[in-house]
Amino acid sequence: MSYERLGVGIVGLQPGRSWAARAHVPALRWLSDTFDIIGVANTSLESAKAAADATGLPRAFSDVAELVAAHEVDIVTVAVKVPPHLDIVRTAIAAGKHVYCEWPLGRTLAEAEEMAALAAQREILAVVGTQARVAPEVEYLKQLIADGFVGEVLSTTIVGRGGALQGGSTIPDAKTFGYLLDRANGAHLLTIPLGHTLAALTSVLGDVAEVSAVLATRRKSALVADTGQILPVSAPDQVLVSGLMESGAPLSIHYRGGSARDSNGFLWEINGTQGDLRLSGPSGHTQMVPLSLSGARNDEREFRTLPVPPSYRSGWPDEPEAGNVARLYARMASDLRDGGHTAPHFDDAVRIHRIIAAIEEAAESGRRTRPK
Repeated sequence: MSYERLGVGIVGLQPGRSWAARAHVPALRWLSDTFDIIGVANTSLESAKAAADATGLPRAFSDVAELVAAHEVDIVTVAVKVPPHLDIVRTAIAAGKHVYCEWPLGRTLAEAEEMAALAAQREILAVVGTQARVAPEVEYLKQLIADGFVGEVLSTTIVGRGGALQGGSTIPDAKTFGYLLDRANGAHLLTIPLGHTLAALTSVLGDVAEVSAVLATRRKSALVADTGQILPVSAPDQVLVSGLMESGAPLSIHYRGGSARDSNGFLWEINGTQGDLRLSGPSGHTQMVPLSLSGARNDEREFRTLPVPPSYRSGWPDEPEAGNVARLYARMASDLRDGGHTAPHFDDAVRIHRIIAAIEEAAESGRRTRPK
């Protein structure tokens, strides 16, 4: 296979509103010297044709099997809802295709482990879309920590807002957002926004050693804005975690369901022996929103803005959604060329799933739990 230009087949594309339309297609077109978008497969050929026509893609596939059988497709991008991930990834890997799968990788840790094992057995490059970890602000934060801005890290605290519910207990429509209300689907406050942030956290500060947790569903129902329908909610809308990083630094997290009343929906503080850093943003969905950094050290009594150096942004789309996804695709291409590990692979996804599983176990048992 030539790695000069890589053919990508996208599974799951709804023009104008889906994550693939907002992030993957612009990212791949930005990297047109490296990638060609071959076409799209949706739940029906009719849907795929409509998506291909609306986005100017050359081909619509009747189903996933036809897409993965196309010789010009080198990479299968899985950008559908979480429950079908396992079957699609199995099909792609069986066909010998490399995979870019959106996060969460699976509904459960067991599904994620199966996909990682399959990729390893077939020597497939399998990348997971935990793109918050490559956001310019997170990358610069990591560098500041490595350069000793805060000295030794003493503790870290994260507070965020996110999830499907908007305002009080409302979702815009049932087709797009309804499945996020059912905890069994593996796509909710803990797994999506906090999962992305956990990937960034571990990239910057290392692994989580142990956790205690509370998961609560305080809003038991949700109003569907466009129909007035009332749907039951089983997914948690309050996630509280306390624990320790492997470094020994205490960790505190509180993610709350819903959007922030103002533009302050996320705050991550890192306290150290010589200084403090803050990463903030409008939402706890750190994978898709603009973030900002501030810090203070030594005798400084006020936090000052820490602009991200232009080198972290130059050459990438300005929008966080497309920009962060483009960075992951570029790393994937590099890993294919050089055999490296610059993009987050399925094994990295399994590590985040293990933290999530430990949080769920700790909440259920009431005992401190180690990811395993």
